[in-house]
Amino acid sequence: MQEFTYPYKYPNNYKGSGIPSNLSTIDEVVPKTFTPLEINNMVLKNRIVVSPMCQYSCKNNSGLMNDWHLIHYSSFAKGGAALIIFESTAVQQEGRISYADAGIWDDCHIPAMKKIINSIHSYDTCVGIQLSHAGRKASTQPPFLEGSRKSIEKNDPSGNGWEVVGPSPIRYSDNMSIPIEMSIKDIQCTIQAFKDGAIRSLKCGFDFIEIHAAHGYLINQFLSPTSNKRTDEYGGSFINRIRILLEIIESVRSVWPRNKALGVRLSCEEWTNDGWNMEDTIHLVEILNQLGTIDLIDCSSGGNSSNQKINLSPMYQTPFANSIKNIINTPLRTSGNNYKNNNNNNNIGSSTDSCGSSTDSASSTDSGSPRTKSQIKVSTVGLITSGNEIESILQDGKADIVMVGRQFLRNPFSVYQFANELNVKIDYQLQYYLAQRK
Repeated sequence: MQEFTYPYKYPNNYKGSGIPSNLSTIDEVVPKTFTPLEINNMVLKNRIVVSPMCQYSCKNNSGLMNDWHLIHYSSFAKGGAALIIFESTAVQQEGRISYADAGIWDDCHIPAMKKIINSIHSYDTCVGIQLSHAGRKASTQPPFLEGSRKSIEKNDPSGNGWEVVGPSPIRYSDNMSIPIEMSIKDIQCTIQAFKDGAIRSLKCGFDFIEIHAAHGYLINQFLSPTSNKRTDEYGGSFINRIRILLEIIESVRSVWPRNKALGVRLSCEEWTNDGWNMEDTIHLVEILNQLGTIDLIDCSSGGNSSNQKINLSPMYQTPFANSIKNIINTPLRTSGNNYKNNNNNNNIGSSTDSCGSSTDSASSTDSGSPRTKSQIKVSTVGLITSGNEIESILQDGKADIVMVGRQFLRNPFSVYQFANELNVKIDYQLQYYLAQRK
Protein backbone atom coordinates (compact mmCIF):
# COMPACT_ATOMS: atom_id res chain seq x y z
CA MET A 1 0.00 0.00 0.00
CA GLN A 2 1.38 3.42 -1.00
CA GLU A 3 1.73 5.92 1.84
CA PHE A 4 -0.92 8.63 1.57
CA THR A 5 0.06 12.21 0.84
CA TYR A 6 -2.31 15.01 -0.06
CA PRO A 7 -2.44 15.70 -3.82
CA TYR A 8 -2.96 19.41 -3.10
CA LYS A 9 -1.83 22.15 -0.75
CA TYR A 10 -3.58 22.72 2.56
CA PRO A 11 -5.85 25.80 2.65
CA ASN A 12 -4.05 28.72 4.28
CA ASN A 13 -6.42 28.78 7.26
CA TYR A 14 -6.33 25.01 7.88
CA LYS A 15 -4.51 24.09 11.10
CA GLY A 16 -5.17 20.35 11.27
CA SER A 17 -7.76 17.97 12.63
CA GLY A 18 -8.47 18.56 16.32
CA ILE A 19 -7.04 22.10 16.47
CA PRO A 20 -9.25 25.18 17.06
CA SER A 21 -10.00 27.17 13.93
CA ASN A 22 -9.39 30.93 13.64
CA LEU A 23 -12.84 31.57 15.10
CA SER A 24 -12.36 29.34 18.10
CA THR A 25 -15.65 29.81 20.01
CA ILE A 26 -18.59 32.14 20.05
CA ASP A 27 -16.99 34.21 22.83
CA GLU A 28 -13.42 33.72 21.53
CA VAL A 29 -12.30 31.71 24.57
CA VAL A 30 -10.66 28.36 23.81
CA PRO A 31 -11.53 25.63 26.32
CA LYS A 32 -8.49 24.15 28.02
CA THR A 33 -9.34 20.82 26.38
CA PHE A 34 -8.22 22.29 23.07
CA THR A 35 -5.06 24.02 24.21
CA PRO A 36 -1.63 22.53 23.41
CA LEU A 37 0.65 20.92 25.97
CA GLU A 38 4.33 19.99 25.99
CA ILE A 39 5.42 16.75 27.63
CA ASN A 40 9.19 16.90 27.43
CA ASN A 41 9.74 17.71 23.72
CA MET A 42 6.46 16.10 22.61
CA VAL A 43 3.89 18.77 21.74
CA LEU A 44 0.24 17.72 21.96
CA LYS A 45 -2.21 19.77 19.89
CA ASN A 46 -4.96 19.26 22.48
CA ARG A 47 -5.39 17.42 25.80
CA ILE A 48 -7.27 14.36 24.49
CA VAL A 49 -5.36 11.07 24.34
CA VAL A 50 -6.43 7.64 23.10
CA SER A 51 -5.75 5.26 25.97
CA PRO A 52 -3.96 1.97 25.19
CA MET A 53 -6.52 -0.78 24.51
CA CYS A 54 -5.63 -4.34 23.53
CA GLN A 55 -7.02 -5.46 20.17
CA TYR A 56 -6.13 -9.18 20.36
CA SER A 57 -5.75 -9.21 16.58
CA CYS A 58 -2.25 -10.51 15.85
CA LYS A 59 -2.21 -13.76 13.89
CA ASN A 60 -0.33 -17.04 14.29
CA ASN A 61 1.22 -16.25 17.68
CA SER A 62 3.43 -13.76 15.85
CA GLY A 63 2.84 -10.52 17.77
CA LEU A 64 2.81 -8.77 14.39
CA MET A 65 0.45 -5.85 13.88
CA ASN A 66 -1.52 -5.85 10.64
CA ASP A 67 -4.07 -3.89 8.60
CA TRP A 68 -6.60 -4.05 11.45
CA HIS A 69 -4.23 -2.01 13.58
CA LEU A 70 -3.46 0.37 10.70
CA ILE A 71 -7.13 1.23 10.18
CA HIS A 72 -7.96 1.17 13.90
CA TYR A 73 -5.26 3.61 15.01
CA SER A 74 -5.40 5.82 11.92
CA SER A 75 -9.11 6.45 12.48
CA PHE A 76 -8.35 8.12 15.82
CA ALA A 77 -5.66 10.24 14.18
CA LYS A 78 -8.09 11.39 11.49
CA GLY A 79 -10.53 12.19 14.28
CA GLY A 80 -8.23 14.72 15.91
CA ALA A 81 -6.76 12.95 18.96
CA ALA A 82 -3.51 14.55 20.14
CA LEU A 83 -1.75 11.32 21.14
CA ILE A 84 -2.52 7.68 20.41
CA ILE A 85 -0.91 5.07 22.64
CA PHE A 86 -0.57 1.61 21.13
CA GLU A 87 -2.01 -1.27 23.07
CA SER A 88 -0.14 -3.24 25.74
CA THR A 89 2.81 -4.60 23.73
CA ALA A 90 4.81 -7.50 25.11
CA VAL A 91 8.56 -7.15 25.52
CA GLN A 92 8.88 -10.94 25.76
CA GLN A 93 6.83 -13.56 23.96
CA GLU A 94 5.74 -15.15 27.24
CA GLY A 95 4.71 -11.68 28.45
CA ARG A 96 1.64 -11.49 26.21
CA ILE A 97 -1.79 -11.46 27.81
CA SER A 98 -3.01 -13.74 25.02
CA TYR A 99 -1.60 -15.46 21.95
CA ALA A 100 -3.19 -12.72 19.81
CA ASP A 101 -1.40 -9.83 21.54
CA ALA A 102 1.07 -7.45 19.94
CA GLY A 103 4.78 -7.81 20.62
CA ILE A 104 8.05 -5.97 20.32
CA TRP A 105 10.42 -8.75 21.40
CA ASP A 106 11.95 -9.07 17.92
CA ASP A 107 13.13 -6.77 15.14
CA CYS A 108 10.57 -8.40 12.84
CA HIS A 109 7.88 -6.36 14.61
CA ILE A 110 9.38 -3.03 13.54
CA PRO A 111 8.23 -2.70 9.86
CA ALA A 112 4.50 -3.14 10.57
CA MET A 113 4.64 -0.63 13.41
CA LYS A 114 6.55 1.86 11.27
CA LYS A 115 3.81 1.71 8.66
CA ILE A 116 1.14 2.53 11.23
CA ILE A 117 3.23 5.25 12.86
CA ASN A 118 3.85 6.92 9.49
CA SER A 119 0.10 6.96 8.88
CA ILE A 120 -0.63 8.51 12.29
CA HIS A 121 2.11 11.11 11.90
CA SER A 122 0.65 12.16 8.54
CA TYR A 123 -2.32 13.57 10.51
CA ASP A 124 -0.02 15.57 12.83
CA THR A 125 -0.82 13.25 15.71
CA CYS A 126 1.72 11.95 18.21
CA VAL A 127 2.02 8.22 18.85
CA GLY A 128 3.22 6.20 21.82
CA ILE A 129 3.59 2.58 22.82
CA GLN A 130 2.82 0.82 26.08
CA LEU A 131 5.60 -1.65 26.91
CA SER A 132 4.31 -4.51 29.01
CA HIS A 133 4.74 -7.98 30.49
CA ALA A 134 1.62 -9.78 31.71
CA GLY A 135 3.36 -12.04 34.24
CA ARG A 136 0.89 -14.39 35.95
CA LYS A 137 -2.00 -12.98 33.89
CA ALA A 138 -0.47 -14.18 30.60
CA SER A 139 -1.48 -17.13 28.38
CA THR A 140 -5.22 -16.50 28.15
CA GLN A 141 -7.88 -16.34 25.45
CA PRO A 142 -8.87 -12.97 23.96
CA PRO A 143 -11.61 -11.69 26.30
CA PHE A 144 -14.38 -11.85 23.70
CA LEU A 145 -13.88 -15.62 23.17
CA GLU A 146 -15.27 -18.49 25.23
CA GLY A 147 -13.01 -19.50 28.10
CA SER A 148 -11.32 -16.12 28.35
CA ARG A 149 -11.40 -16.01 32.14
CA LYS A 150 -8.96 -18.87 32.60
CA SER A 151 -5.40 -19.69 31.62
CA ILE A 152 -4.49 -21.75 28.57
CA GLU A 153 -2.10 -24.39 29.88
CA LYS A 154 1.28 -25.01 28.28
CA ASN A 155 0.25 -28.48 27.06
CA ASP A 156 -3.08 -27.33 25.58
CA PRO A 157 -3.62 -29.02 22.18
CA SER A 158 -4.30 -25.64 20.57
CA GLY A 159 -0.64 -24.73 21.00
CA ASN A 160 -1.75 -21.32 22.27
CA GLY A 161 -0.60 -21.69 25.87
CA TRP A 162 2.69 -21.36 27.72
CA GLU A 163 4.18 -21.37 31.20
CA VAL A 164 3.50 -18.16 33.11
CA VAL A 165 5.87 -16.43 35.52
CA GLY A 166 5.56 -14.01 38.40
CA PRO A 167 7.30 -12.66 41.48
CA SER A 168 5.84 -15.48 43.60
CA PRO A 169 3.91 -18.71 42.91
CA ILE A 170 0.54 -17.13 43.64
CA ARG A 171 -2.22 -17.43 41.06
CA TYR A 172 -4.45 -14.48 40.15
CA SER A 173 -7.65 -16.51 40.55
CA ASP A 174 -8.78 -20.12 40.79
CA ASN A 175 -9.08 -20.34 37.00
CA MET A 176 -5.57 -19.04 36.35
CA SER A 177 -2.27 -20.93 36.35
CA ILE A 178 0.14 -20.83 39.27
CA PRO A 179 3.12 -18.84 38.01
CA ILE A 180 6.71 -20.02 38.26
CA GLU A 181 8.64 -17.77 40.63
CA MET A 182 11.14 -15.74 38.65
CA SER A 183 14.82 -16.15 39.44
CA ILE A 184 17.16 -13.17 39.69
CA LYS A 185 18.39 -14.07 36.21
CA ASP A 186 14.78 -14.11 34.93
CA ILE A 187 14.23 -10.65 36.40
CA GLN A 188 17.42 -9.30 34.83
CA CYS A 189 16.41 -10.76 31.47
CA THR A 190 13.00 -9.07 31.72
CA ILE A 191 14.62 -5.73 32.55
CA GLN A 192 16.84 -6.22 29.50
CA ALA A 193 13.75 -7.04 27.41
CA PHE A 194 12.15 -3.71 28.37
CA LYS A 195 15.40 -2.00 27.36
CA ASP A 196 15.46 -3.83 24.03
CA GLY A 197 11.80 -2.92 23.52
CA ALA A 198 12.68 0.73 24.04
CA ILE A 199 15.46 0.51 21.46
CA ARG A 200 13.05 -1.02 18.95
CA SER A 201 10.47 1.65 19.81
CA LEU A 202 13.05 4.28 18.92
CA LYS A 203 13.73 2.57 15.60
CA CYS A 204 9.98 2.45 14.90
CA GLY A 205 9.65 6.21 15.35
CA PHE A 206 7.46 6.42 18.46
CA ASP A 207 7.21 9.79 20.21
CA PHE A 208 6.44 8.36 23.64
CA ILE A 209 6.90 5.22 25.73
CA GLU A 210 4.62 4.23 28.59
CA ILE A 211 5.84 1.51 30.96
CA HIS A 212 2.85 -0.57 32.04
CA ALA A 213 3.04 -0.97 35.82
CA ALA A 214 -0.71 -1.28 36.38
CA HIS A 215 -3.74 -3.57 36.08
CA GLY A 216 -2.19 -6.59 37.75
CA TYR A 217 0.48 -7.28 35.15
CA LEU A 218 4.04 -8.24 35.99
CA ILE A 219 5.41 -4.96 37.37
CA ASN A 220 2.21 -4.40 39.36
CA GLN A 221 2.57 -7.95 40.72
CA PHE A 222 6.00 -7.04 42.08
CA LEU A 223 4.72 -3.80 43.61
CA SER A 224 1.89 -5.40 45.57
CA PRO A 225 2.40 -7.26 48.87
CA THR A 226 -0.49 -9.58 47.97
CA SER A 227 1.26 -11.02 44.91
CA ASN A 228 4.91 -10.54 45.93
CA LYS A 229 6.05 -12.74 48.82
CA ARG A 230 9.74 -12.82 47.89
CA THR A 231 12.46 -12.63 50.53
CA ASP A 232 15.28 -11.38 48.29
CA GLU A 233 16.08 -7.86 47.06
CA TYR A 234 12.89 -7.83 44.92
CA GLY A 235 10.44 -8.55 47.74
CA GLY A 236 9.50 -7.78 51.31
CA SER A 237 10.01 -4.09 52.01
CA PHE A 238 8.41 -1.30 50.00
CA ILE A 239 11.76 -0.32 48.49
CA ASN A 240 12.48 -3.89 47.44
CA ARG A 241 9.04 -4.34 45.87
CA ILE A 242 9.39 -1.20 43.73
CA ARG A 243 12.97 -2.10 42.76
CA ILE A 244 12.09 -3.82 39.47
CA LEU A 245 10.07 -0.81 38.30
CA LEU A 246 12.88 1.63 39.11
CA GLU A 247 15.41 -0.61 37.38
CA ILE A 248 13.21 -0.91 34.29
CA ILE A 249 12.74 2.86 34.17
CA GLU A 250 16.48 3.44 34.48
CA SER A 251 17.24 0.80 31.86
CA VAL A 252 14.69 2.18 29.40
CA ARG A 253 15.82 5.77 29.94
CA SER A 254 19.43 4.74 29.26
CA VAL A 255 18.48 4.08 25.62
CA TRP A 256 15.41 6.31 25.22
CA PRO A 257 16.66 9.86 24.48
CA ARG A 258 16.37 12.39 27.30
CA ASN A 259 14.36 14.73 25.08
CA LYS A 260 11.71 12.08 24.32
CA ALA A 261 8.75 11.60 26.65
CA LEU A 262 8.68 8.62 29.01
CA GLY A 263 5.72 7.72 31.21
CA VAL A 264 4.49 5.05 33.58
CA ARG A 265 0.94 3.79 34.16
CA LEU A 266 0.17 2.97 37.78
CA SER A 267 -2.72 1.26 39.51
CA CYS A 268 -2.93 3.84 42.28
CA GLU A 269 -5.30 1.73 44.36
CA GLU A 270 -5.73 -2.06 44.37
CA TRP A 271 -9.25 -1.87 45.85
CA THR A 272 -8.51 -4.52 48.49
CA ASN A 273 -7.86 -4.21 52.21
CA ASP A 274 -4.32 -5.57 52.20
CA GLY A 275 -3.02 -4.61 48.76
CA TRP A 276 -1.19 -1.70 47.16
CA ASN A 277 -2.94 1.55 48.07
CA MET A 278 -2.86 5.28 47.48
CA GLU A 279 -0.37 5.83 50.30
CA ASP A 280 2.04 3.45 48.53
CA THR A 281 1.45 5.26 45.25
CA ILE A 282 2.24 8.64 46.79
CA HIS A 283 5.48 7.29 48.24
CA LEU A 284 6.43 5.83 44.84
CA VAL A 285 5.60 9.05 43.02
CA GLU A 286 7.75 11.04 45.44
CA ILE A 287 10.67 8.78 44.56
CA LEU A 288 9.97 9.00 40.82
CA ASN A 289 9.75 12.77 41.10
CA GLN A 290 13.11 12.89 42.85
CA LEU A 291 14.83 10.59 40.36
CA GLY A 292 13.65 12.85 37.54
CA THR A 293 13.48 10.31 34.71
CA ILE A 294 9.70 10.17 34.18
CA ASP A 295 7.75 12.83 32.25
CA LEU A 296 4.19 11.51 32.71
CA ILE A 297 2.38 9.58 35.42
CA ASP A 298 -0.78 7.89 34.13
CA CYS A 299 -3.19 7.24 37.01
CA SER A 300 -5.39 4.15 36.80
CA SER A 301 -6.37 1.51 39.38
CA GLY A 302 -7.17 -2.13 40.10
CA GLY A 303 -6.49 -5.33 38.21
CA ASN A 304 -4.26 -7.23 40.64
CA SER A 305 -6.91 -8.99 42.69
CA SER A 306 -9.91 -11.02 41.58
CA ASN A 307 -11.55 -9.90 44.85
CA GLN A 308 -11.32 -6.18 44.14
CA LYS A 309 -14.35 -4.05 44.99
CA ILE A 310 -14.65 -1.00 42.72
CA ASN A 311 -17.53 1.47 42.83
CA LEU A 312 -17.67 2.51 39.19
CA SER A 313 -18.90 6.00 38.41
CA PRO A 314 -18.02 8.77 35.93
CA MET A 315 -14.44 10.00 36.41
CA TYR A 316 -14.01 7.59 39.34
CA GLN A 317 -10.20 7.52 39.01
CA THR A 318 -9.69 11.27 38.67
CA PRO A 319 -9.20 11.80 42.45
CA PHE A 320 -6.05 9.67 42.16
CA ALA A 321 -4.62 11.98 39.50
CA ASN A 322 -5.58 15.01 41.58
CA SER A 323 -3.67 13.64 44.58
CA ILE A 324 -0.62 12.95 42.42
CA LYS A 325 -0.79 16.48 40.97
CA ASN A 326 -0.75 17.86 44.50
CA ILE A 327 2.31 15.78 45.39
CA ILE A 328 4.20 16.88 42.29
CA ASN A 329 3.35 20.54 42.85
CA THR A 330 4.60 20.60 46.45
CA PRO A 331 8.25 21.05 47.47
CA LEU A 332 10.29 17.86 47.23
CA ARG A 333 10.76 15.95 50.47
CA THR A 334 14.05 14.30 51.31
CA SER A 335 12.60 10.84 51.90
CA GLY A 336 13.46 8.42 49.13
CA ASN A 337 16.61 10.23 48.04
CA ASN A 338 18.72 7.35 49.26
CA TYR A 339 17.25 4.96 46.72
CA LYS A 340 19.82 4.83 43.96
CA ASN A 341 20.13 1.08 43.43
CA ASN A 342 22.71 0.51 46.18
CA ASN A 343 22.46 -3.26 45.77
CA ASN A 344 25.84 -4.54 44.62
CA ASN A 345 24.16 -7.20 42.49
CA ASN A 346 22.42 -4.63 40.29
CA ASN A 347 23.22 -4.75 36.60
CA ILE A 348 21.04 -1.90 35.46
CA GLY A 349 21.06 -1.44 31.72
CA SER A 350 23.78 -4.02 31.19
CA SER A 351 23.55 -6.27 28.18
CA THR A 352 23.83 -9.94 29.06
CA ASP A 353 24.15 -12.65 26.44
CA SER A 354 22.44 -15.13 28.77
CA CYS A 355 19.24 -13.12 28.39
CA GLY A 356 19.24 -13.63 24.65
CA SER A 357 19.48 -9.92 23.87
CA SER A 358 19.76 -9.40 20.13
CA THR A 359 19.74 -5.61 20.09
CA ASP A 360 22.59 -3.20 20.77
CA SER A 361 22.07 0.05 22.63
CA ALA A 362 21.12 3.08 20.56
CA SER A 363 24.41 4.89 20.03
CA SER A 364 22.76 8.25 19.39
CA THR A 365 20.97 8.36 22.74
CA ASP A 366 21.70 11.28 25.04
CA SER A 367 20.15 10.48 28.41
CA GLY A 368 21.22 13.92 29.69
CA SER A 369 20.38 15.31 33.10
CA PRO A 370 17.13 14.48 34.94
CA ARG A 371 14.11 16.60 34.12
CA THR A 372 13.08 19.34 36.49
CA LYS A 373 10.12 18.91 38.84
CA SER A 374 7.98 21.39 36.92
CA GLN A 375 8.06 19.30 33.77
CA ILE A 376 6.30 16.17 35.05
CA LYS A 377 2.69 15.78 33.87
CA VAL A 378 -0.25 13.73 35.15
CA SER A 379 -3.05 12.00 33.25
CA THR A 380 -6.36 10.52 34.30
CA VAL A 381 -8.51 7.83 32.72
CA GLY A 382 -11.70 5.90 33.45
CA LEU A 383 -15.34 6.42 32.45
CA ILE A 384 -14.72 9.86 30.96
CA THR A 385 -17.12 10.20 28.07
CA SER A 386 -17.94 13.86 27.46
CA GLY A 387 -16.24 17.11 26.62
CA ASN A 388 -17.71 18.75 29.70
CA GLU A 389 -16.14 16.10 31.94
CA ILE A 390 -12.76 16.56 30.29
CA GLU A 391 -12.95 20.33 30.58
CA SER A 392 -13.94 20.24 34.25
CA ILE A 393 -10.99 17.95 35.07
CA LEU A 394 -8.55 20.27 33.30
CA GLN A 395 -10.03 23.53 34.60
CA ASP A 396 -9.92 22.23 38.18
CA GLY A 397 -6.27 21.28 37.75
CA LYS A 398 -6.88 17.61 38.55
CA ALA A 399 -4.87 16.40 35.54
CA ASP A 400 -2.87 17.76 32.62
CA ILE A 401 -4.26 15.41 29.99
CA VAL A 402 -7.21 13.04 29.81
CA MET A 403 -7.02 9.54 28.37
CA VAL A 404 -10.19 8.23 26.79
CA GLY A 405 -10.73 4.56 25.98
CA ARG A 406 -14.11 2.97 25.33
CA GLN A 407 -15.67 6.21 24.15
CA PHE A 408 -13.22 6.19 21.23
CA LEU A 409 -14.27 2.63 20.39
CA ARG A 410 -17.87 3.80 20.23
CA ASN A 411 -16.94 6.83 18.16
CA PRO A 412 -13.42 7.24 16.70
CA PHE A 413 -14.30 10.88 16.05
CA SER A 414 -15.14 11.65 19.67
CA VAL A 415 -12.86 14.70 19.57
CA TYR A 416 -15.36 16.32 17.19
CA GLN A 417 -18.17 15.41 19.62
CA PHE A 418 -16.26 16.92 22.55
CA ALA A 419 -15.69 20.12 20.57
CA ASN A 420 -19.40 20.44 19.82
CA GLU A 421 -20.25 19.93 23.50
CA LEU A 422 -17.80 22.68 24.46
CA ASN A 423 -19.02 24.99 21.70
CA VAL A 424 -15.60 25.24 20.12
CA LYS A 425 -14.98 25.26 16.40
CA ILE A 426 -12.12 22.96 15.44
CA ASP A 427 -10.80 21.89 12.09
CA TYR A 428 -12.01 18.54 10.78
CA GLN A 429 -10.07 16.34 8.42
CA LEU A 430 -10.39 18.07 5.04
CA GLN A 431 -12.15 15.16 3.36
CA TYR A 432 -14.80 15.25 6.09
CA TYR A 433 -15.68 18.93 5.65
CA LEU A 434 -19.34 18.07 5.03
CA ALA A 435 -19.64 16.79 8.61
CA GLN A 436 -19.17 20.36 9.84
CA ARG A 437 -22.34 21.50 8.12
CA LYS A 438 -25.58 21.45 10.04
